[in-house]
Amino acid sequence: MASEALDIQRIDTRSADWVDRIDQLREKLSPRGDVVSEAGQQRTVEGFGEPLSPQQVVERICRDVREQGVEAVLQYGRQLDGAELTAETLRVPSDMLATAHQHADAEFLQAVRRIRANVLEFQTALLQQDVEVRRADGTRLQQRYLPLRRVGICVPGGAAAYPSTVLMTAVLAQAAGVAEIVVVAPPTEFGANNTDVLATCHELGIEEVYRVGGAQAVSALAYGAGPITRVDKIVGPGNLFVALAKKWVYGEVDIDAIAGPSEVVVIADGSTRPDYTAADMLAQAEHAPGASLLITWDERQRDAVAAELERQVASLSRSDLTLQSLESFGALILVRDAEEACRLTNLIAPEHLHIAVDDTGPLLARIESAGAIFLGHHSPVALGDYVAGPSHVLPTGGTARWAAGLSANDFLRGGSIIEYSSAGLAEVAEDVRLMADKEGLTAHRGSVDIRCS
Repeated sequence: MASEALDIQRIDTRSADWVDRIDQLREKLSPRGDVVSEAGQQRTVEGFGEPLSPQQVVERICRDVREQGVEAVLQYGRQLDGAELTAETLRVPSDMLATAHQHADAEFLQAVRRIRANVLEFQTALLQQDVEVRRADGTRLQQRYLPLRRVGICVPGGAAAYPSTVLMTAVLAQAAGVAEIVVVAPPTEFGANNTDVLATCHELGIEEVYRVGGAQAVSALAYGAGPITRVDKIVGPGNLFVALAKKWVYGEVDIDAIAGPSEVVVIADGSTRPDYTAADMLAQAEHAPGASLLITWDERQRDAVAAELERQVASLSRSDLTLQSLESFGALILVRDAEEACRLTNLIAPEHLHIAVDDTGPLLARIESAGAIFLGHHSPVALGDYVAGPSHVLPTGGTARWAAGLSANDFLRGGSIIEYSSAGLAEVAEDVRLMADKEGLTAHRGSVDIRCS
C-alpha cells in the first residue's frame, strides 16, 4: 500500500457545498464518465500510438470488426493483448475445457455445483409464464414467451479471474432455455487461459469459448467474425471499453446494460460494526475501479469506519489499487438522520445497497432505487456476488432508478398471439372503423369492412 494515510473524501450534508460534491461524485459514476484504470489508459497509448478517448477507441475497433471480420479481431488481439492467434485457434478446444475440468480443485467444482443449484432455484421460480385470455365470442389472446436462440457472455479477465460471472449469467440463460451459449474472455491468465473459468464453462456444458476480450469481443459477437457466429444478445460485465462497445452495437443485438464501475452504498447507524462496514466497502473498492460510499447519521460511526478502512486496506492483496479506488470514488457521508440517508440513497440509486442496521424494515420501506439490497449485519454483498441466486450483473451509475438486475427473464422474448372468430370480429368492427377514420387510414378500415360485409 502507498505510505501516505488514506485520503477518502468526507461529505457533511450540513455543509454549504455538499450538493455540489454529491453531484460531482454521481457524475464520476454515471455512464458518461470516462472511468478507466491507469493500466487501461497506458494500453491505449501503447496500442494506438496516441491518447485516444475510450469512445474513439471503441468506434475504431467496432467499425474494423464489422468491415474486416476475424482479421480485425486477430489484429486487435495482437495489438492490445499480445495474443498470437489464428482463426483456427481463436476457439478454446473442447479437450482443453475437459482438461481444465479434470485439473480443477474438487472443492471448487463442488462449490460451483452448489451455486448453480442456488441460482437455478431462484431464477426458475421467477420465469415469466404464458398468459391466455379467452372470450365467449371465440376470441383468443395470448402472451407467449420463448427463449432466445443464441447469447454471448462477456467474462472479464484483466486483473482477476471471474468464474462467478459465468455462473451469474450462463445459468440464467440455461434457466430460460437458451440453446446456444457463447463465452468470450480475454486471452490472459485470468480470462480464457484460466483453469477455473474454463472448468466452470465445462461443468455448465458450455462448449463455445473464445479467446477474445474487450470491444473486439463485443463486436465479434454482434456482427459475427470467422468462427464466431453472431448472437441475439450480449450480457456480462466488463471495463469501460466493453460497456461502450455494447452501447455501440445495441440495435444489431440486444444487450443487458451499459455498466460503469461497481458500487456500494452502506447505510450504518450506532448498531453497525465499523469493521464489517469497512470490509464491505473494501470489497467493492478492490474491483478497481469500484465505488464505496458510507452514509450514516452517527459521526462516531463515520470516524470508526475511516480508521478501519485504513487498517484493513494494508492487508489486501490488491491494496494499492483498492486504495486508489477509495480515494477516487469513495466517500464517507454524514447526514442529519435516517430519512435523509434514504433520500440520498434514492438519489444515488446504487448498484448494491447494504442496510447494515439492527432494524432494517423502516429504512427498506423508504428505498425506491437500488439494484440489489442486502439487509442486516450478516448479509455482505459478496453473498450476491457469488452464491445467493439473484445475478450479480446489476444496474450501475444511477440507472437503478429505472433498470433492474439481469434475470432469466432477460433471456426470454415475449410475443402476442391474437385470434378472432367471425363473431368476435363483428363485435369490435365498429371501434376499428372509428379509430381508422380518425387516423385517416382507409386500408385499415377496409381490412375489416371486407370481412364484415
